[in-house]
Amino acid sequence: MYLKQHRTAYYDLLDLVRRTGDWETWLAFFLDGVRQTAEAAVSTAQRLVEMFTADRARIEPSGRRVGSALRVHEALKARPILSMPEVCRSARLSFPAASSAMALLSELGIARELTGKRRNRLFVYDRYLAALSEDGGER
Repeated sequence: MYLKQHRTAYYDLLDLVRRTGDWETWLAFFLDGVRQTAEAAVSTAQRLVEMFTADRARIEPSGRRVGSALRVHEALKARPILSMPEVCRSARLSFPAASSAMALLSELGIARELTGKRRNRLFVYDRYLAALSEDGGER
């Protein structure tokens, strides 16, 4: 993202290297980009950990469905868009248990069904995807 945002400066500085051999200016620019990108990645990771922890805390008081719901939550953390067969495989749950757990996550606003169908449904962990795509994962 940094290099896309600063494409003109990147190429201008590379041209300066070619013309004058000024590697130091280009390297300082490049390393600043590495620093900014790394800081944004750390910030995104921290926000995700906080979100996952908060969502887990919302799931935990859910009675007998809690175990299955936490397993489905883990599956969605690994892949934020899943079909029900993928949920069953990833969470190692039967279809009825996975469906019940996904219904709970949907009721809690953690997951959302995308297709509007009764069969071949896809579920998404919206806030997770939003956090990843926010400014290209950067803040």
